[in-house]
Amino acid sequence: MKEFEAIITETLQKKVKVKASNETDAKIKAFNMYDNEEIVLGSNDFWDYSIEVV
Repeated sequence: MKEFEAIITETLQKKVKVKASNETDAKIKAFNMYDNEEIVLGSNDFWDYSIEVV
């Protein structure tokens, strides 16, 4: 029997509201909130998965 490696990838997703003057500022603000752990994704935010054999 052969041995294979499989890569399993999970995607988490959460929608948050951000107040900003434009889309770029909203993205920066969301990034900073995520980076500062003000936004934390967990198992309830599961969106999708994929499995690839390499």
